[in-house]
Amino acid sequence: MNQNGGMSRRAVLRTSSLVGAGIGAMALTGCTAGGGSAAAGGGGGSAGSLSYDDAIKKVVAGREIKVGFTPPVLSENFTQIEHAAWHKMYEYEQRFGCRWVWERQAPVGDFNAVQGTLGIVQSWVSRKFDAIAVCTGANFATVQALYQDASDKGVKIYQFNQPAELYPPEELRTVTNVGYDNRWQSGYLAGTYIAEKLGGSGNILQIWGPSGSDWTRGRKIGFDKALAENPGIKVVGEADGGYVRDKGFAAAQDLLTKNKDVDAIYGENEEMALGASQAIDQAGLKHWDGEDGILTIGADGLVSGYDQISAGKLTATVDIGGVDQGQNLIEAIFATAVLGETVTQIINNPTQVVDKTNVDWHRAYTKWALDVPKKYGD
Repeated sequence: MNQNGGMSRRAVLRTSSLVGAGIGAMALTGCTAGGGSAAAGGGGGSAGSLSYDDAIKKVVAGREIKVGFTPPVLSENFTQIEHAAWHKMYEYEQRFGCRWVWERQAPVGDFNAVQGTLGIVQSWVSRKFDAIAVCTGANFATVQALYQDASDKGVKIYQFNQPAELYPPEELRTVTNVGYDNRWQSGYLAGTYIAEKLGGSGNILQIWGPSGSDWTRGRKIGFDKALAENPGIKVVGEADGGYVRDKGFAAAQDLLTKNKDVDAIYGENEEMALGASQAIDQAGLKHWDGEDGILTIGADGLVSGYDQISAGKLTATVDIGGVDQGQNLIEAIFATAVLGETVTQIINNPTQVVDKTNVDWHRAYTKWALDVPKKYGD
């Protein structure tokens, strides 16, 4: 992903990312993120737009759309994705007269509590939901069998924020997979950023998610490629941070005790990177100021992370396009479950490294997503 092109592309794609990714005829782009309006038809002004909306209203006919949303944990990242989805749901509700039933449920525990996800999905399948959106750390083959069973029973499954790129497309049993490529749109970006800022030479620590995680595997592929291109960057320590802040803190604290000469810490996700930032403070060490100190970088794109970037406590993060994921997830559900259209098997959103040079607009976009006009479900 070209970092320099991220801003202009995302500005264009905020409400129309799928037009170039598999939903061409639909063109459901009548309202911008800022609340303005645009013609939704193939040309012309407001009259064409109203005619198009009226035509879609006839198809919708006031129907109720039941959607289940299950992330692997309840966290800031998934809250942002969910709120972005609510924005798009509200837009379609106002324009086309559909009614949404939204249920959110996550398994109890951490990213490894996958049996709970299976039970949640099976419950929604038995209740004949129209669409189920899933992000899970469960075994790939197990969930594909579950998704095939759901499809056989007339329930459509949509994955989001999953490393679907690691598996053959023909083995995927979902309608689509909305996310990004963890290898090149996250891990590689972070590794390249570290190398550029350190001038191609330095010692780094790595804090990864749980062993066996597909996210870890995907991001490591990209990060390792960046290291191979920059042999002056040396990994002097690594640990499991469990994808959560307190474990990231403990892992970084232990690694910093054992390794005194450290130039950067890579937290595979932002929660772990923020934990590492706290460990730097706890050890009385200096944060990166552009010249020296310890550089920290994560990946997610959280408002809390953006605030720490502004405060100089977190150097950077990779915005993995969570707001766009929420928006595009609903676009895909509406297109396929309501209008009967097809979408591509994998829909990747723009990503970008965020630091002090561009944090303001990323934070503003995410805060817009969080400020929803209507909440759905609990």
